[in-house]
Amino acid sequence: MDKFDFITIGSGPAGQRAAIQAAKLGKNVAVVEKNLAIGGACLHVGTIPSKTLREAVLYLSGWRQRGFYGRSYRVKQRITAEDLMQRLDITIRHEIEVLQHKLGRNGVTTLVGSAQFKDPHVLRVEHVDGSLQEYYGEHILIACGTMPSHPPNISFNGTSIIDSDDIMLMKNLPRSMAIVGAGVIGVEYASIFSALDIEVTLIDGRPLMLDFLDREITDEFIHNLRDRGVNIRLGDKVESIEDLGNGRVRLHLASGKQVRSEMVLFAAGREGATQQLKIESAGLAIDKRGRLTVDEHYRTSVPHIYAAGDVIGFPSLASTSMEQGRHAACHAFGAQLAPPQYGEVFPFGIYAVPEMSVIGKTEEEVVKQGIKHEIGIARFRETSRGQILGLREGLLKLIFAIDDRKLLGAHIVGEGATELIHIGQAVLAHGGTLDYFVNTVFNYPTLAEAYKVAALDAWNNFPA
Repeated sequence: MDKFDFITIGSGPAGQRAAIQAAKLGKNVAVVEKNLAIGGACLHVGTIPSKTLREAVLYLSGWRQRGFYGRSYRVKQRITAEDLMQRLDITIRHEIEVLQHKLGRNGVTTLVGSAQFKDPHVLRVEHVDGSLQEYYGEHILIACGTMPSHPPNISFNGTSIIDSDDIMLMKNLPRSMAIVGAGVIGVEYASIFSALDIEVTLIDGRPLMLDFLDREITDEFIHNLRDRGVNIRLGDKVESIEDLGNGRVRLHLASGKQVRSEMVLFAAGREGATQQLKIESAGLAIDKRGRLTVDEHYRTSVPHIYAAGDVIGFPSLASTSMEQGRHAACHAFGAQLAPPQYGEVFPFGIYAVPEMSVIGKTEEEVVKQGIKHEIGIARFRETSRGQILGLREGLLKLIFAIDDRKLLGAHIVGEGATELIHIGQAVLAHGGTLDYFVNTVFNYPTLAEAYKVAALDAWNNFPA
């Protein structure tokens, strides 16, 4: 039996970062990946593909130039699924090469096969050639990620009724699409396909969309979607989906309404990919959604077994998963951990069209906590850079405490939001105040200048 100091199950963001961190600490490390190509769902069907698809759509549709040339402007008149998949294939192949190089350079052993626990320290791996081999791990990290939920009343067929993983296998683009689930995944795809002038209907049984965001940001985003013709049906649950054949699907809603489209994307929830691990053999238990519970160091109830990434639930971000995996590896071998305050505040990035990114408290949270505050707003179209780019949308909102003038939250919807948010992140992490934004100098013309505009807007209303 081969023995390792550290074994990760899964090669997604959490698994790969944990493996490399453990290797840098001088440990003998292995990564078990069930697929021939490493990278996990993040690289093959999740984060990287969806963002690549977004960029391909924005370029080929001429979206970023429509502010100047009108909504009918396109770089390519007839965009096909093949056009999108070509760019996707190039990006994924490059990312796989980079990841393989990183793991190899750090001496990490890659084991291709499906892992199951034999006992808390031993994994039985069925390799792709059908052979079985057992591996001993002094410490084990479960980073197997998640998979789309498949309710029993939905007959998925991979063509007209699909889940979010099936998107990457599309052969043809539909003329109309119904998306069930207005979470991050559903919202991203709804806005992306809308940018291709596909008729999109977005459905969710909850009354609010993305309720963890500041309401002003989601209101701005919803207005943008509706202005583009996206049909949004919130507070209405899908009872059943009927495949009519010949590329026609009908959805029956709880309200009695019916929605017809050529394709249905079911994006209402994911569950931990733990069903095949025989988790009970390790002395562990999963919840009803296949997820594991961990402590502040990502240890499960079995001290030498850790879990990180989407399999432990919120926040289920690639960025936080990487740090969770690295933290777990450091803790397992007693390495120094980063000061906790740097990991307490992290940004959310939603790669819709337009992007949204937020950090810190929302105005709703500030009001609920009874904090005296002031807000500042800047619209991208009011900045010189926004005019140069032809932006007609985009908003940055800053929230400051009145008592000590500290920044409490930064919220952005618009072009480059996921990049711009890091300015707010740095100021927030270091306890910065309104005065930083008012007195600092930003490059001109830039969208980052919106921070100064928003700060001045708040400053105008501050008590003298």
